[in-house]
Amino acid sequence: MSNLKRSIFFFLITGFFVRCTSEPPDGGLLLPDDFKSVVVVDSVAETVRHMAVTQDNILYAKLRNANENASVVALQDDNDDGVADVVKKFGGNSPKNKWSYATAMRVYNDYIYFSSDLVVYRYKLKPGTLIPEGEAEVVLTDDHEHGKHEHIGKPIAFDNKGHMFVPFGAPSNACQDPKRTPGAPGQDPCPQLEDHAGIWRFDANQLGQTQKDGYKYATGIRSLVAMNWNPVDEELYAVMHGRDDLLRLWPNKYSPHESALLPSEEFMRVTEGSDFGWPYCYYDQIKEKKVLAPEYGGDGDSIGRCDQFEDPIMGFPGHWAPNDLVFYEGDQFPDRYKNGAFIAFHGSTNRAPYPQSGYIVAFVPFKDGKPSGAWEVFADGFAGVDPIVSVTDAKHRPMGIAFAPDGSMYISDSVEGKIWKVTYEGEKTTFGERQLAGMEQRKAMSHVRTPHVIDDNLMKDEVVGGENTYYRYCSACHQLNGKGAGGRFPPLTGTDWVTGDKERLIKVLLNGMEGSLEIEGKVYNGVMPQHAFLNDKEIAEVLTYIRSNFGNEASDIQPEEVQTVRKEQDQNDEPMTPVDAAAK
Repeated sequence: MSNLKRSIFFFLITGFFVRCTSEPPDGGLLLPDDFKSVVVVDSVAETVRHMAVTQDNILYAKLRNANENASVVALQDDNDDGVADVVKKFGGNSPKNKWSYATAMRVYNDYIYFSSDLVVYRYKLKPGTLIPEGEAEVVLTDDHEHGKHEHIGKPIAFDNKGHMFVPFGAPSNACQDPKRTPGAPGQDPCPQLEDHAGIWRFDANQLGQTQKDGYKYATGIRSLVAMNWNPVDEELYAVMHGRDDLLRLWPNKYSPHESALLPSEEFMRVTEGSDFGWPYCYYDQIKEKKVLAPEYGGDGDSIGRCDQFEDPIMGFPGHWAPNDLVFYEGDQFPDRYKNGAFIAFHGSTNRAPYPQSGYIVAFVPFKDGKPSGAWEVFADGFAGVDPIVSVTDAKHRPMGIAFAPDGSMYISDSVEGKIWKVTYEGEKTTFGERQLAGMEQRKAMSHVRTPHVIDDNLMKDEVVGGENTYYRYCSACHQLNGKGAGGRFPPLTGTDWVTGDKERLIKVLLNGMEGSLEIEGKVYNGVMPQHAFLNDKEIAEVLTYIRSNFGNEASDIQPEEVQTVRKEQDQNDEPMTPVDAAAK
């Protein structure tokens, strides 16, 4: 072979090798046949939540742990291989807003809108510019007193008439007083419905608004993160987070199995004046009816006043945590997906003693503005493990969904800040049941199927003492492994809050604690309910249990120590803030 031929041969071989090895690796997601996933970015230090894509194909994502230097990340793919070549962070967190939790990102009228817990911001987009110029504008501020409220996320949606929709979530689980107390009745009528537990409509183009500038559009809605406008029937849709703690609060009425499955995450068509019945009612997706909540005399079957409230268009399994909803308007996917709804389920935290569930992206086909079939598993494999015993076992958790102008799909993860791009590479005209068969089989996995009451019980053995108290009242938030759930419920491992000052720990359990708490550089915005209803022996046992498990090695707490603290404090003490607790 001549030198010239060798050179040509070498060039062809190495060129082919370079092309092959430069192909982005498969993203590892489980999808219907002929769909492909690519990792856009493997991780973002602050992690990400929701996303939006501009007509310039710039992907913007809201950082979960925003700081003074950055609250948004911009990603750009320069060579169209799906992988981000440019990653830039911008928009430091406003000093007015100490909360970092991110709950929305949408593009509207040449602006990028996004939110933290309490504030909706926007940046003006300039074609050809990666980083928006100027400072973020404040569109809406939640000016209620906070630190003692639950469900304060601010998802946003826009109609085609210049309106922006924003929910103000219920500041409690079921309108009990005191909150989350076993056997406590609900307030009737619930005063929280006046300015919470509903959706308000605002002028999308007006700056500096507060709730009083809006119009109460719908009510009886406990907590929303997944919400969007459907351009086909021109109506608002949302998937609600259902209430929690049926077993913890009403052990005489609900079994562990019922509490793991119920109530439904409600997929709702929200029209002007809608009332979905929180806190008086919840939807049972198994019985396919709305039933009276136990706080209002319900027994899991009676309907009572619930016949006067609206039903959802579909009920998903309980505690799956729907965190994004997007209707498909593109052409890149097969036609069966056109106008259908994609829903990101972040996954449960409180299904113990059964495996945690969800952690998927689901698809609901639509026709003429209504669901035309059952929900499907569209994307799976995020958790990387099955069964999922505790939430921290999941490697990734799907959070946000966004679509590029060509109809390709982006999915974000809140654990590592990973983002995938999903495209279809098959023949669209022949796509059908054969390509969907593998995903239908995913419904048999323990993180999707209805758990068997005995076989799937992870705690078949009887537990007693502090372990039993922990399982019943603590594990739903702090998990069976004590590692908590990122962003909401702090870990019980390796923290002075558990192994340190006994008196402080006892007071936290007696009074509860509400507010933003930082442990090992991570911020947690969950609510710790009061447990003063437990007797001194039960509190001593459960605190001793957590101080001597999960890798902790701290001294026991005696009932007499609990009794002393209980007597010394005001029996009407309100939940402490982390600052108050640290000072005690």
